[in-house]
Amino acid sequence: MEMVLIYLRVFVIGGFICLIGQILINVTKLTSARILVVFLLLGIVLESFGLFEPIKQFGRAGATIPITGFGATLAKGAIEGVKKQGLFGAITGGIQAGAMGLSTAIFVGFIVALVSKPRTK
Repeated sequence: MEMVLIYLRVFVIGGFICLIGQILINVTKLTSARILVVFLLLGIVLESFGLFEPIKQFGRAGATIPITGFGATLAKGAIEGVKKQGLFGAITGGIQAGAMGLSTAIFVGFIVALVSKPRTK
């Protein structure tokens, strides 16, 4: 029963993030690229004010898988980098924090491109 509640919380938080995106698509004239930037910045702002961690504890993957989680990871890395290395750490900390996820995405994308057959439209 506990596992069902965890899945429900993940679904609710992830669904709420998608709901916000759908509202932005329907109500505004923002392009999908700009909406992604809005979500990225939202993750950065939430992490900067310490609000992303409670959301992440409640919603787990529902909060970390969307682009908001990537923004929060960049912000968290930059904050830790500033504490260790000063202003230079603000740049390198965010890059180091997001490096594993980006490397994995690039590697998996490369493997899928090798395996799949491209088709013309």
